[in-house]
Amino acid sequence: MPTPVGRKQWAIAEGYIPGKSTKSAEQSRALESHETACLLNASDQDAHVEITLFFKDREPVGPYRVTVPARRTQHVRFNDLKDPAPVPRDTDYASLIQSDVPIVVQHTRLDSRQSELALISTMAFPVD
Repeated sequence: MPTPVGRKQWAIAEGYIPGKSTKSAEQSRALESHETACLLNASDQDAHVEITLFFKDREPVGPYRVTVPARRTQHVRFNDLKDPAPVPRDTDYASLIQSDVPIVVQHTRLDSRQSELALISTMAFPVD
């Protein structure tokens, strides 16, 4: 039985999905500019995760709800989040990620606005 690792609250202070890519999503999803939260649930229980987005000039949006099965990982593309509202492109935002069991969160961005791609990845900040 794996020992639960991680925290129940995480913050990603930096978020931005470029509005364009060198290739459209229809041509190559792999090269579409995107933001991803990589969620690791090493516990024996499903993780019920809520993501809330914060903006500099408007009220927060969320929660977006995701379930990460026990002893699994899930990569959540912010581009794919639609309910309660699509994540805006070309807009700065931050996110708060809350789970009912400890998880680990890593943040990744692919910026493919130019043919010279840029990929960044960093650990989210554990809040609790």
